[in-house]
Parts: sequence; C-alpha cells; structure tokens
Amino acid sequence: MNESSTASRREFLKTSTATVGVAATAELAFPALLRAAPNSDKLRIGFIGCGGRGTGAASQALKADSNVELWAMGDAFPEPLDRSLSALKASVKDDKKFNVTSERKFVGLDAYEKVIKSGVDLVILTSPPGYRPAHLRAAVEAGKHVFTEKPMATDAPGVRSVLESVKIAKQKNLAMVAGFCWRYDYAKRAVFGKMLDGSIGDIRAVYGTYLTGPVKPMPKAETRPAGMSDLEWMTRNWYNFTWLSGDGLVEQAIHTVDWMMWAMQDKPPVKCTATGGRQIPANGGNIFDHISVAYEWEKGVRGFIQQRQISGCYGENSFYALGTKGNAYIHRGAFTTDLSGERNWKYEGPTPDMYQVEHDELFASIRAGKPINNGDRMVTSTMAGIMGRMAGYTGQEITWEMALNSKEEIAPQTLRNWNGQVVVPPLAMPGRTKFI
Repeated sequence: MNESSTASRREFLKTSTATVGVAATAELAFPALLRAAPNSDKLRIGFIGCGGRGTGAASQALKADSNVELWAMGDAFPEPLDRSLSALKASVKDDKKFNVTSERKFVGLDAYEKVIKSGVDLVILTSPPGYRPAHLRAAVEAGKHVFTEKPMATDAPGVRSVLESVKIAKQKNLAMVAGFCWRYDYAKRAVFGKMLDGSIGDIRAVYGTYLTGPVKPMPKAETRPAGMSDLEWMTRNWYNFTWLSGDGLVEQAIHTVDWMMWAMQDKPPVKCTATGGRQIPANGGNIFDHISVAYEWEKGVRGFIQQRQISGCYGENSFYALGTKGNAYIHRGAFTTDLSGERNWKYEGPTPDMYQVEHDELFASIRAGKPINNGDRMVTSTMAGIMGRMAGYTGQEITWEMALNSKEEIAPQTLRNWNGQVVVPPLAMPGRTKFI
C-alpha cells in the first residue's frame, strides 16, 4: 500500500480501541442491541455458499450465541442447500435455531442479494473467492455484519474493491471477521506474541510451507454434462480456475502467507520474486500446482513460502521465524529456541477449536457494541498472496505498488446468468505471461 494508506492503517489501530462514541455508532449499525440486555435480541444469520467450509462456519455461528437463528441460505446451485441444512441440524441439535423457510432458500448467481435483503443481521460469505468482492460490497452497503472466508479477492481490482468495503464497514461500525482462522488459535497467538514482543530479538527471516495434495482435482473434459455452460462448469470446479480461486497460493496457502504477514506486523513486503509451474496436467484448468515465493521487506528482512498441491509427495504445513536472539516454530507444536537450538518456551495452554473461537469472539463483539473488524490485515494478506502469484506467473520481480495498482482484471464484474461470457487465459508461462 502507499504511505497514506499505511498511515491510515496505523491511525485505525490507534483509534479502534477508543470507546468514545461507540454506543451511538453501534446503535446505528445494530439498533436493537443497546435497548436490551445482552442476548435478549435474536440475531438472524444469512448463509451464502453452502459447501463444506460454509456449512462448518454456519454451524460455529449457531453455536456461538444463545439467541441466534439461521434465517436464510443461498447458493449458486440447488443441491447443496438441503444437504447443508441437514448437516447443520445434525451438528447443532437445536430446532429453535433454524427458521429457514422454503421461500428463504435462494438459488442462482443472485442468491447472495436475496439473502442480504431477506432481513438478516449477519451474513456468512463462503462462496468461491472470485465472487467475494461483490458479495462483501453488497453486505456492507446493506449494513450487515460479516464473516468472510479467505481470500477476499483474486485480483488487484477486487482487492481495491474490498478496501472500499472495509472503509464502509468501519464507517457503519460493522463487524468484519476474516476466515484467517489461525489468528484465533490460542497456541498461535501465544507463539506470535513471542515473536512480536522481542523474545527472539529482531526477526530477520521467516519461512513457511504448505505442501499438500490437490484440493479439488479438475475432472476430465468428457465428464462435462452436455449443454452445461462454461461459467457453470467453471463454478462447479472453481478451485481449478485462477479467477475463481486465486490459485493454490492465494486460496489455500494464503494461511501461510497470513502467518508471514502476522510475523511482519502486517506491514506489506517491498517486493518479491517467485518460481512455479504445473507438473500434473491441468485438464482445462489454469492454476499452478507448485510455487515458491521470496519476499523482501525494508532493511533486507526476507520471507520465503513453498506451496505445492501434488499427490504422493512429502507433506508439511509449518512456519519458522529466525531472530537475532532466537527462533520461533510452528511445527508439531508452538515453541521457541535460543540461538543454540535449545528449546526455551513451549505453549502448553488450552486449545479450543479455532474455528469456533472466530465466531465466539465475533458474536461477543457485536453484543458488546464493539464489533471486530479484521478488514485491514485481511486485505494485506490477500494482496501479498496475489503479489506472489503475479511474480510466479510472469517470472518478473513484482513490487507492492505494482501489485496493488495492477489493472489485470481476471474476475468478471457482471455475471447475472449462466450464459455470461468468461475469458479464461491459458496456463501462465513465466517469461512469456505479461504483467498488466
């Protein structure tokens, strides 16, 4: 981000804990809360994107507060709705928390608009990331609190749109909790606290891994049903298209990027380079299945990330921070060592489910009239992931300013029906694919 936006973020951090005027702005955003005792007003939840992760988020939201109800559901396709609702009822086991009539089950590309307009107080956004900037904007403009899964966009224009949505949410005192779930994990909070309080000295380098198998392999073209439009085929197989998922680095390994940004106090990197490609045939998709990114901050501080999604390979999801006085690790636990490698601290506290903690803290903040807003950091982490992808796809050194101001618009802006036209570029070729 530029200097003014960085300064704005610092100013927000200074002022976000202030209590002057909170009651007035909270009443505007959520008028019933301040007129009654805590938990006396039922909060209606709208659920947009009814896949597995979305169903999990909805279950956690329903368990987070004693006086909430699921009011409306929406998905691009009809099949997930009833399947998700059945799974939720089996998980929550409290019929009083379900009030989804058939009239409030919405299907189609405009289902998100209908959920938002149905009378809900909070929305859960778990559709494919390529659709997320539009969903976020509609939610905050309508004055809804938000839980949004990561990432928040798949290209720089989408990130800039989300920045505006974050600004609107702040103005309306709306909650915006991001699905960067490790920030709500007690052990990770503790070890990052050690990194940031000087326990390991000044951080000079960080290294993160997300080495795993493919998330949703692309089916072969011959399995595509006759007459299915390109847009529907892509959306049903969204993980395999950059405009929908952002690539494996931006959709899944973004958690590791977020760890890196956390260690760097959410200050954007100055620049990065990357190598990557596609080892296993893409079957018509256009995402890489491996990428390694080298980031650089001011004063020469470095960050390295390795991401791979190929079956039959070594797996690891770890993070290492190297400081002038010692090191910190997330690898079979959370701990620190001194420079000799001798362990000097290990987290041994409680370990509640981080997904549940996200929603517990979200609803508690709304009830208190002090809604959590993760907006600034969630945008920075998303953009850092996209920046790394840009470097990998083009083979060029990419600066933060280049990435944030990129004019490459890979996610279509207006998709109102399944016959909408989507131009999908071929698989990127470093050295030939141009930065835009």
